[in-house]
Amino acid sequence: MLPLVRKVLGLLPEPVRFLVRKHRELIRFAVVGGTTFVIDNGVWYALKLTFLQDKVVTAKAIAVLVAVISSYVLSREWSFHTRGGRERHHEAALFFLVSGVGIGVNLLPLYVSRHVFDLHSEVADFVTGSVIGMLLATGFKFWAMRKFVFPQADARPSVRPLHVVAEQREVA
Repeated sequence: MLPLVRKVLGLLPEPVRFLVRKHRELIRFAVVGGTTFVIDNGVWYALKLTFLQDKVVTAKAIAVLVAVISSYVLSREWSFHTRGGRERHHEAALFFLVSGVGIGVNLLPLYVSRHVFDLHSEVADFVTGSVIGMLLATGFKFWAMRKFVFPQADARPSVRPLHVVAEQREVA
């Protein structure tokens, strides 16, 4: 997989390659978020359409738990793979604390929309819950992960960062 990624990055123009290298943690964080979104909804629908048809909230709680655990593993081993600085149990506790606060940040705009501004439409729910809340929570979580959970850059230097090597072409 890594040679394919290097080859694709080698095809990008230099300004884009520079941006990808500069913001690779953010890009990886976004990929992990997208992956855990799929895990969350996949597990939720699998449970609520089979075993837990009458317990939709329980199905969602299980799905969120599976997604958050997946997010921790993917964040530690991929998004922030060179960062660290804490013992693993302390890091995990902080990760789950930050994730819990992130859920609150995500719910806040929807709560304000419903209970302060008294907006009760699907459009308002979607914009405040799925767009504004998600953006605020994502920004908060990225900042908090770097600041508190994985605070030291290059704490795990044995992991080699990805370097793009331009493909050499033979001259005939």
